[in-house]
Amino acid sequence: MDKSVLTGTIFNVQPFTVHDGPGIRTELFMKGCSLSCEWCSNPEGIHSCREIGIYPDKCIGFDKCGWCEKSCRNGVPYMIYDNKLVSIDRSKCQHCMACADACPSGGIKPWGKLYTVDEAFKLVKKDKAYYDKSGGGVTISGGESLLQADFVAELFKLCRAEGIGTCVETALNVPREAVDKVLPYADYWITDIKHMDADVHKARTGADNVRILDNIKYLTDKNAKLVIRIPVIEGFNATDENIRATGEFIANELGGKILQLQLLPYRKLGIEKYQSLNKSYPMGDYTGPEREIWEANLLRFRDILRELGLPAEAGSGSTIKE
Repeated sequence: MDKSVLTGTIFNVQPFTVHDGPGIRTELFMKGCSLSCEWCSNPEGIHSCREIGIYPDKCIGFDKCGWCEKSCRNGVPYMIYDNKLVSIDRSKCQHCMACADACPSGGIKPWGKLYTVDEAFKLVKKDKAYYDKSGGGVTISGGESLLQADFVAELFKLCRAEGIGTCVETALNVPREAVDKVLPYADYWITDIKHMDADVHKARTGADNVRILDNIKYLTDKNAKLVIRIPVIEGFNATDENIRATGEFIANELGGKILQLQLLPYRKLGIEKYQSLNKSYPMGDYTGPEREIWEANLLRFRDILRELGLPAEAGSGSTIKE
């Protein structure tokens, strides 16, 4: 494949991250996802196309500016309230980003930018000194990173050639071919097991877990270095029964062949990003337990999993032991 013309759509570049793989890392977030989890904190990563985010507080006033509407190439209706841009007719938007390019105040933010493989590699390579000192590298996340598997594989090839560590974070709700494209070039894999019941999983994420669990087993059969996470959410999967079922799957079906099992507390994040896309946060009414309760629950779940002989941790801050 000609990497000079291959592009990927990335909606965020986050340098100096330390929670998604070992060491200091640069994390690239790929646009597009095959799930629709109710608790998603990156709604700008769900759709594969580029989108605009609207921030009315940053709009300097339609009467003083109006460059967004003037620059639009498709005659999209712009919706104004109190002289501020608050929304557009997204059904007519062609995602050309002309309005975002024209906005002088940051009132319109472009969610998603096209990068060639070489352009993305330059972003990653500039912090190589930090990777070398810390054992870090690049992590590709999303959205769903493996929906752009060709791009990820080509980028990882360049990283491998330069001695830069590679890690892919994926929900694994993708065809096996996508996994196989990246597998030879990924040093680490991070994925979730959100719920063991396929019907419950589908009701809250938009897809069942059959393909996900099958891909997880495939990775362990291939001796991939795998970290599994459980996003612990009250009213969804935060029960002893589900946590034990998850642990038994890892212990029995995977032979316990994982580097770490991380229990992550749910936090209500990304609400402003939903608003920028004129969407409602699906769990807006969710309150959840008090901190002392969910912290105690995480520790209890951790102990259940450790009793099964699994390397379980509460949170993602513990050193990953190989």
